[in-house]
Amino acid sequence: MQMQVSPADKIIRTVAVYMVLAIILRLVGKRDLAQLNAFDLVVMLVLSNVVQNAIIGPDNSLIGGLFGAVVLIATNAGIVRLMRRSDVLARLLEGTPTVLARDGRWDDHALRAEGLRRADVDAALRRQNANSVREVETVSIEPGGAIVATLRPEEQAATVADVARLEAKLDALLAARG
Repeated sequence: MQMQVSPADKIIRTVAVYMVLAIILRLVGKRDLAQLNAFDLVVMLVLSNVVQNAIIGPDNSLIGGLFGAVVLIATNAGIVRLMRRSDVLARLLEGTPTVLARDGRWDDHALRAEGLRRADVDAALRRQNANSVREVETVSIEPGGAIVATLRPEEQAATVADVARLEAKLDALLAARG
């Protein structure tokens, strides 16, 4: 129950590990955040075990572990709040969207830079009602890793307003016929 490492040492260790991991994840790219495959999951699980000792040090006490957890969660909450207040900080820490396709054509350089395969992005397009890249104006990967497709206007589903306009035109045509 008694901590074997000073609270200051525990805070420094936890914040340092948090910052290094955040930088590594930022450098690795957006894909890893959104599309974990089995290998990525293994890495994440092993990574948590690898950095455990860097955070807790020689302290295996319950209090020490709980203190480290509180510092880790508080650090994350503080960073998230700072990013909400500063667009510059958010862009620095999270990055910006990357356009993967424009006007129905893939940007192979952007796909390579983000570590994405066309097949993976095609699957994301189908989930957003596009059958192929030819049906989209743009496809981008957002800082959090979400793939977002903007369909060409002629490929977008009809809205209630579209249907109402058509009904009004049909009513006007029928009224004109008599």
